Amino acid sequence: MANLKFSKTALLALDLPEAGKRATFYDTETPKLALRVTHAGAKTFYVVKRAGAGMAWLKLGTFPDMTVENARKEAAKVLGEFATGANPAAVRRAVREEPTFAEVLAEYLLHKRKRNGSPLAERTKGEYLNTARLYLSTIMQVKLSGVTHEQVEKIHNKVGKTAPFAANRAKALISSVFNYAKDKRLYSGENPAEGITGFAEEARERFAQADELAALLAAVAQSEQRDYFLLSLLTGARRSNVQAMAWRDLDLAGAVWRIGKTKNGTPQNVPLSPEAVMVLNTRRERAGASSFVFPGTGKTGHLVEPKKAWATILRTASLLRLLDALNLDETSRTEAEALLTEGLAKAEKRYHAQAAAAGIDPADFAMTDLRIHDLRRTLGSWQAKTGASLAIIGKSLNHKTHQATAIYARLDLDPVRQSVNTATAAMLEAAGLKEGADVLPLPTKRSAA
Repeated sequence: MANLKFSKTALLALDLPEAGKRATFYDTETPKLALRVTHAGAKTFYVVKRAGAGMAWLKLGTFPDMTVENARKEAAKVLGEFATGANPAAVRRAVREEPTFAEVLAEYLLHKRKRNGSPLAERTKGEYLNTARLYLSTIMQVKLSGVTHEQVEKIHNKVGKTAPFAANRAKALISSVFNYAKDKRLYSGENPAEGITGFAEEARERFAQADELAALLAAVAQSEQRDYFLLSLLTGARRSNVQAMAWRDLDLAGAVWRIGKTKNGTPQNVPLSPEAVMVLNTRRERAGASSFVFPGTGKTGHLVEPKKAWATILRTASLLRLLDALNLDETSRTEAEALLTEGLAKAEKRYHAQAAAAGIDPADFAMTDLRIHDLRRTLGSWQAKTGASLAIIGKSLNHKTHQATAIYARLDLDPVRQSVNTATAAMLEAAGLKEGADVLPLPTKRSAA
């Protein structure tokens, strides 16, 4: 038996006892915290406390899975239980029954309710689980009282070196789980995420600019998911709502799409521009038996976010903008578009090389940083460009803030519809697809040359 100040370095350096024997070490900083070491190298933390005529050994965890800091924190809790007069069996039960972070996270995802009483969306649950999988592995199997402020800060700082946004989401998830545990009386200690300053995040302001719209819409026209991306742009609706758009929710005669439940947990009436109605009417004519506008083969029955299709659209749009910059003659441009139809990678290789020879950097014309969600932001941005108020924009996009909710509630669809139609017209005029008050057919998929 020996005394030493426990630390990771000190415990890793301990000599192993002879075969068939074990050694015990006591921490000089936390009385009654012990570490037993076997000849095979197993190292286990215990709290050693006299109980009547004998000694009670309460196992806390194994090193290094349990850190020294966590062992000290667990020991303090156990000794606190003893101080209340609890017997060893009761203390063992209290230690054994305290949930781990992973257990509370699972309950949080299952039972957590938003302010309006609705459960967490499946997409949100998936994002939280992904955050836990990627960044929180070091605390998942740790009991709540064993998760320290220092551990959370270490996670936050480590992730923040390369992904500050993800680091802030990880910290927020830890904080939310601990607040939930306290609300449900599963935990009574401090929230270890409190007091950790988040990293600065730049607000995303990306949307399709006037000089990008023509290439973007031309690329969309070549996609098998043309209608999905067009309606995402023309309605400004969240992509998950567009994916789940159902025919029963559409009043094409009245040019209104009724969404029963949005991300905010509220319903929304979306005014449909004449161009959006045209797309839907055309799609309706060739619709099958599915109740969804964009049917899918998965368990949802509807389209799931087409990331590959979007990536192809952005590469195509980027190349089209580069071709414009090369100022090709009519014959060369026709040849370029024919090559693009045959294969995107082959066309990129040829015209990137041609651009480099001409001293043109293809990166200057790239649109690959545009996200699907930016189509929603694009409509709002063009509404602002064409003079819509923030209240009108918020109503049309179903934004929800405490300050603006009362204003939005008083708006009817007429000014919202006018703003959406005006913004749509401005976008299409910028793309060269609309003149004056005429409603022109949107670009269709180009036939192979």
